[in-house]
Amino acid sequence: MRRRRWRNTGNALVRVILVWAVSTLTMLALAGILPDFRLQSDDGDSITQIGLTAAWGAGAFGLLSALVWPVLVRALLLVPALVLGVLVFFLNGSLLLLALRLIPDGRGEAAPETAVVVAAVMSAVASATSTALAVRDDEAYRRRLYRLADRRRRRQGRGSATRTGAAVPGLLVLQLDGVGYEVLREACGSALMPTVAGWLESGHRVTSWRTDWSSQTGASQLGILHGSTFDVPAFRWYEKDTGEVMVCNRPASAAELQRRAIERTGDGGLLTLDGASRGNLFSGGADQLALVLSVSARRGRANRSRAGYFAYFSDPANAVRTALSFFADAAREIVQSRRARIRGDRPRVSRGGLYPLIRAFATVVERDVVVSAVIGDMLAGRAVVYADLVAYDEVAHHSGPRGRDTDQVLERLDRSLALIARVAEHAPRPYRIVLLSDHGQSPGETFLSRYGLTLKDLVRAGCGLPVPRRAGRTRSGAEARAAVLAALHRPVEEGEEARPGPGTDPVVLASGNLALISFPDIPGRASRARVESTHPALLATLANHPGVGFLLVDGVVLGPGGAEARLDVPGEAEKLLAAFGPGAAAAVRRTDAFPHVADIMVNSAYDPGTGAVHAFEEQIGSHGGLGGEQGRPFLMWPAELSDPGEELVGAEAVHGVLRRWLGEADGPQVPVAAPESRRAGSGVSGGAGGHAAAPPARTRGTRGTGGTGERVGGRTAREAPQDSRREGPLDGILPSEGAPVRDETR
Repeated sequence: MRRRRWRNTGNALVRVILVWAVSTLTMLALAGILPDFRLQSDDGDSITQIGLTAAWGAGAFGLLSALVWPVLVRALLLVPALVLGVLVFFLNGSLLLLALRLIPDGRGEAAPETAVVVAAVMSAVASATSTALAVRDDEAYRRRLYRLADRRRRRQGRGSATRTGAAVPGLLVLQLDGVGYEVLREACGSALMPTVAGWLESGHRVTSWRTDWSSQTGASQLGILHGSTFDVPAFRWYEKDTGEVMVCNRPASAAELQRRAIERTGDGGLLTLDGASRGNLFSGGADQLALVLSVSARRGRANRSRAGYFAYFSDPANAVRTALSFFADAAREIVQSRRARIRGDRPRVSRGGLYPLIRAFATVVERDVVVSAVIGDMLAGRAVVYADLVAYDEVAHHSGPRGRDTDQVLERLDRSLALIARVAEHAPRPYRIVLLSDHGQSPGETFLSRYGLTLKDLVRAGCGLPVPRRAGRTRSGAEARAAVLAALHRPVEEGEEARPGPGTDPVVLASGNLALISFPDIPGRASRARVESTHPALLATLANHPGVGFLLVDGVVLGPGGAEARLDVPGEAEKLLAAFGPGAAAAVRRTDAFPHVADIMVNSAYDPGTGAVHAFEEQIGSHGGLGGEQGRPFLMWPAELSDPGEELVGAEAVHGVLRRWLGEADGPQVPVAAPESRRAGSGVSGGAGGHAAAPPARTRGTRGTGGTGERVGGRTAREAPQDSRREGPLDGILPSEGAPVRDETR
């Protein structure tokens, strides 16, 4: 034992010396390249003396980074995250200037702006060297991870994560925001996502599921985490009883939706027992939170949603690497946008202004922080983790669901999954990794671009109200913008749309290719007769417009050419909405029963041949309504978990499956089956809207393999598609040596 301890200590010392040597050589190279950076006295020094000076400076900089940097980041935790990302460079440069002052005889000197560059390069090189050494020494890497996990368990007093005998499996649920079922299959078949393809070949199974009419993250994630999508008709909607507009990515609205779901189901959420929620709109009842929008509106110590920033940025190498990647991705977006404009790509939306920075935040900062938080959760041995990676969804909104831009994002997401899988091998308990998405994306030219006016202009024209000469633009409601504003401590408001003023003007709100029209001066839900008497031309104007697929008003579906169907007459709506896919009529019927359904619900036209829709926002890849791949997300699970069932309809059904999977491990978990009253309230068991009942729960400790004929999206396991071949290495990125992975508790 003593010999092994000495050997481990010796290996660690060798790694420190190697990193120090590489840092010294880097400092020497930079001193020779940069004119305002020197490592010698004014009289000149020998090569040996310059080398010793560089070694002294590199050692001092490394020591300061290890000791001072975490203290600085903790002191600046209340600084907005994006501001902290920019301060990273200047703080790192200040540490380098301090290290140079510690060199004897004043041999080190650098201009402040040069110190920033030198510090960034040295941190990046040191991180890369540590990573390379960890890859070369798997045993050392394994010991370090177990040591970190054991230290956390002792600090928290956890003795139950690892017990005598086999450890209790944990459940890790990773949401790839906006990645549809077909997009995932194509990415695996074309080697864009070799990690996911490898999982499919080694036993994972995948199937699609159907969203509600409101095919967007707010409804889907609320249903998945809290078991209820009731009264969430869209991404944004107007509530006449309060006079306010609810927006799913506004912190106050997200908190209210979460409160309503908990009140309806009588349950705190999927993650109530020893769970962690990372990068989500809702907490799921978890106590461990990072980048959770529903709690970001809180002020003071109760708000721990941003704790993940400290856990990640407390390592200067992480901070510098993420900051460099942030600016690199922003530059990449500018180049890609300009290239698309030069090629004359169609459809196309504006990608200027602050969008490159918003995209870089979603694809780099939020991804890195969430992945780091998930790694910390696994090392701490948490029972269940749910994390959302929003990168693909943000890029697809502006670049389209398919293309070179989104392919690059999928490749980087796959590398993040590979990293998580490698760390899972060293966690104190085994983890079953479940992948899923909340919705897909449907392509198509925007309503404004195709027809030269917004839906709001069309509504005003149908109401006989003046229409502006210049068509306005409806801002995109992607989740990344809300995450950026929350990180900056700014509320997510949308001008007058947050609380429309009094008057008779209709309130028109867009949610992808779904729009909602409300009349504030009409109490309650407006009847069809009231709408026609007040605005005689409106319904016909909307229903017969080529960009509109159908309307819902007062329990009646209106289509082009005078077609109409009553929802209470069996078969009528199914026939009228057949082109929008299976279950369309049931989804519309369920939404019609919501207390806050709009006076008029408008779904854009849909082309079944191309899968194209017309978003009422500035998005060429959109979701929110019916039509195309937006309503077909995926669910992917390891073979040791039971089969989810024939067909999953609605996010509430997915919630039921995840609850069952939590119960398929030995030990205390979330209750598998809710009381009958709770299930009836949440809608999991079916009813209006055609939601399929979740399969019955298995007894605790069983392993639902389903035999040899388990289904994979309608096929048995023997017939599972073989087009997801794994090509190339995992190409994962290991954490830098000594990178802290903290537990932050609300």
